[in-house]
Amino acid sequence: NQSIESHGMSSDDSAVKNQQLHKRRKSDDNDGIVEKPSDSDDDSSSGGNSPPEVKKAKKSQANEAEASGSSHLKLSTKSAAVKTLPHEDVYLDRLPCSHYYERSYMHRAPVTHVGYSQQCGVLVTASSDGHLKLWAKQDPGIEFVKHFRAHLAPVCDLAVSWNGELCATAAADAKDRSLKVFDVGNFDMINMCRLDFYPHKLAWIFVSGDPVAALAVSDRDSAKICVFDGRGSREPLKVIEGSGHDSPVSALCYNVKLEVVVSADTDGIVEFWSGPKRSYEFPEHCLKWQYKTDTDLFACCQAKSYATFATTSSDGRLLVLLCSDAKIRIFNFFTGKLWKVIDESAQSYSELQQRKPILADMEFGKRMAVEKELDRSQENARFGNAVIDESNNFLIYATPIGVKVVNLVTNRVSRFLCQQENVRFVRLALCQSLPSANQFNSLSSGDAGLHRLELELAGNPLLKTPEPDPTLFCTGFKRNRFYLMSRREPDHSGSERDVLNEKPTKEEILAATEDFDHTRLANGGILHTTMGDIAFNLFPKECPKTVENFTVHSRNGYYNGLLFHRVIKGFMVQTGCPLGNGTGGQSIWGGEFQDEFCPSLRHDRPYTMSMANAGPNTNGSQFFITVAPTPWLDDKHTVFGRVKQGMDVLQRIASVKTNGKTDKPLEDIRIVSVTLK
Repeated sequence: NQSIESHGMSSDDSAVKNQQLHKRRKSDDNDGIVEKPSDSDDDSSSGGNSPPEVKKAKKSQANEAEASGSSHLKLSTKSAAVKTLPHEDVYLDRLPCSHYYERSYMHRAPVTHVGYSQQCGVLVTASSDGHLKLWAKQDPGIEFVKHFRAHLAPVCDLAVSWNGELCATAAADAKDRSLKVFDVGNFDMINMCRLDFYPHKLAWIFVSGDPVAALAVSDRDSAKICVFDGRGSREPLKVIEGSGHDSPVSALCYNVKLEVVVSADTDGIVEFWSGPKRSYEFPEHCLKWQYKTDTDLFACCQAKSYATFATTSSDGRLLVLLCSDAKIRIFNFFTGKLWKVIDESAQSYSELQQRKPILADMEFGKRMAVEKELDRSQENARFGNAVIDESNNFLIYATPIGVKVVNLVTNRVSRFLCQQENVRFVRLALCQSLPSANQFNSLSSGDAGLHRLELELAGNPLLKTPEPDPTLFCTGFKRNRFYLMSRREPDHSGSERDVLNEKPTKEEILAATEDFDHTRLANGGILHTTMGDIAFNLFPKECPKTVENFTVHSRNGYYNGLLFHRVIKGFMVQTGCPLGNGTGGQSIWGGEFQDEFCPSLRHDRPYTMSMANAGPNTNGSQFFITVAPTPWLDDKHTVFGRVKQGMDVLQRIASVKTNGKTDKPLEDIRIVSVTLK
């Protein structure tokens, strides 16, 4: 596993006195401000994954961790033991791991929301034109089922109930101030309500056995929260005002395990209250605090920030808040103590890029420009969400450089998804198993996950469950597509991963035209040398920029007369340098260009054509052809072709006598010309 790649994660293993709560201090290496979490009293009934107990022996040491790099975690505690998660590989096997998204599907407008019903195996997507689509999960992939013109305005929020049976959407516009409720399992709309206020956030606040499927709806312009019967009357069951909020509620979530509602407003205030069963009172039955001053729930307020999204773990132990200052704050739900803080601000990524480049400078600059545009965009497109897996050990969320999977036990990033994709992912929904594979529907998702883990570890073939198809569904900023990330890499056999399931717009047609520029490029050719001809195939679809560079150079006669300036027997032959010594050459654009790595094109066989470089993203005109498998070159050099004929010619070139110091052949071997097909 990689070390943590989130930025500024703090752990609460140390005991910190109450009067020192919420203070900030510089990290030891001045990498930035790190939130200092308070001590968290562990709940005695929670499992082994609970926030660690306070130990007196550690009072003199602060066990802080700042994840300020993309590949390491800095610990200020010298004697802190390294944390491990037992059977971590089993948990990770139930999560996506692809480096590229497998498929994408269209709406006619930018997709803004996505939700998944684990029990029904149905994906719900909504777009900025008010349209809603239902998709059935298959093994593998998904299948379109039904399309609703749900609203006349952009969908402002979408909420799927904990049991996956109900889905609610809302629109907040002068043309449409309505609430719609859908029966997910039957693919039907069952309720609609015209509102006298502009809705903002939605949350289902009921559990199994409740007589009413209660739905909480916040007001965009006031601190009011209305509770409706999702299946029944269009009149609110309860209007909650003056319950601790003085400004509009910006985040809502429901802890199903403890039957507690969490609401946060734009002033940074976080409130806990019960649902209809307990008459909306303070939930004294499960919390270990009575006064908010005994907790860290003022952390957002003190940071002059507020929560834009809230969620809880399925076992009820953790509360996760995504905040407007680009920090993720994780609390112990029982005590209200701050457990971890993850800094995901653009500034932290910029500092990281300066210390240890994670992307090419040009590509990183593009990502940061998108972040600035994201900050200026409308609220429903600006803020993302986070999901916790069924084992409650991993937090998954979108970042400027892909999707992070953070191990909450070890404080490390277990994997990055789609880091090389040129898409700014925003909202996520996670599917970890098909409904047919879920034999524990009567249990909560957390308990079901533990049962499935026990079956995996048992090794009994009679108890073995079907292989899961974990899939992460993601929206993209200003993209009228949603993306599927799985444990499979894209299929490069010819089928397109960007499915045109809608009539494409002019922009889509233009983008498709740009994507298919490879059809105007060469698919192969013949390298005519002074020792014979070498026929080859090219891969314009997988690495269009590299093939374009080679194609244009070949058609312009750039390679004619150039030497094979470096030959290593049993390894490779290299050419393409106009100076004949390996120090010259440039691309058709006048400088260097970026690498184009493809998971299906590897140095796993001889006679592979690959770009020579002086480091990451420094491709010019030089290339080499291997005469043996060279897997250590994978993801370091761009593979753009394979030799199909003339292997004997290549072997003769590789066997010539060379200078022992420079590897240059003693007798000149040149490229006569290149014929393209």
